Amino acid sequence: QVQLVESGGGLVQAGGSLRLSCAASGRTFSAYAMGWFRQAPGKERDFVAAINWSGGYAYYADSVKGRFTISRDNAKNTVYLQMNSLKPEDTAVYYCATSSSSNWSGRVGSWGQGTQVTVSS
Repeated sequence: QVQLVESGGGLVQAGGSLRLSCAASGRTFSAYAMGWFRQAPGKERDFVAAINWSGGYAYYADSVKGRFTISRDNAKNTVYLQMNSLKPEDTAVYYCATSSSSNWSGRVGSWGQGTQVTVSS
């Protein structure tokens, strides 16, 4: 079983930046793809970005392409989400997730507890 702990959320003005981190423990982090999702109040949890086991491939939702960057440091068992040019519609709880395979398949193995991101206009 893997444990995921997100950090880095907060309040930022529109146009600003935040970097989220997700620290993993409990199994071989480098063997699995990782992803970020978000859930706004009253809405479903949506896919944001994912990265394969090596960091060589990344995938993004259309709504964040060109603004967000996912990366990972396998030596630190950590995945990051750099968020630039933030918009009020990016306000949500952001969740880290593990895949059940080395390449992102869309199937989530474990979830973190989430970190709140609030973008003011």
